[in-house]
Amino acid sequence: MNFYDRPWTRQDAIRYQSNRLLVHAAFPNEPPFVVKVHKLVPHSVLSKRYELINDFETMLSRNNTMILKFYLHISPEEQLARFKQRLDDPARNWKISESDYTERELWPKYEEAYEEAVALTSTKHAPWYIIPSNHKWFRNLAVSQIIADTMNEMGLKLPPTHVDVAAIRRKFHAAEREEKAETNAAKVDPKGHAKTQDVRE
Repeated sequence: MNFYDRPWTRQDAIRYQSNRLLVHAAFPNEPPFVVKVHKLVPHSVLSKRYELINDFETMLSRNNTMILKFYLHISPEEQLARFKQRLDDPARNWKISESDYTERELWPKYEEAYEEAVALTSTKHAPWYIIPSNHKWFRNLAVSQIIADTMNEMGLKLPPTHVDVAAIRRKFHAAEREEKAETNAAKVDPKGHAKTQDVRE
């Protein structure tokens, strides 16, 4: 199986375990975008890739994994403004890439590739959300609200307690009393007088 036939190459299914919240900064079918724009493989190969992604996400959903996918869309003008920030701010210089400017010239083709991917991989159990992201405050608000609403709909509950809380509480208070007794004892000298701090000029 080659790279383009394997979905979510960098992520093993073992990561998708119960009682875990995972956030991934890049979507796993990002490579096909580049492949499509630069026509590195036939379209039939990309179509198979999207089918495998859907199959994989279906498997995750059947195993009680909730999937939310966000496409953070910015305009060409906003992208250029962020490129300027990378140049002007030394702390952001590490983000600069030669390919940013060559790939920017292919913006319309990338938009077409993203539209195709979203259309082919957005399903009821693994939906895409298109988030206008020129303003980061709005991006953060929109994504947070969708995640919060989804978690509320899931009816999540705190895990059950597997210990005797009353017994643990008694142990805590006993430890607390012992700690206070040791602290008070340290403040008294052998003759029973309270110790005072020797303060000198």
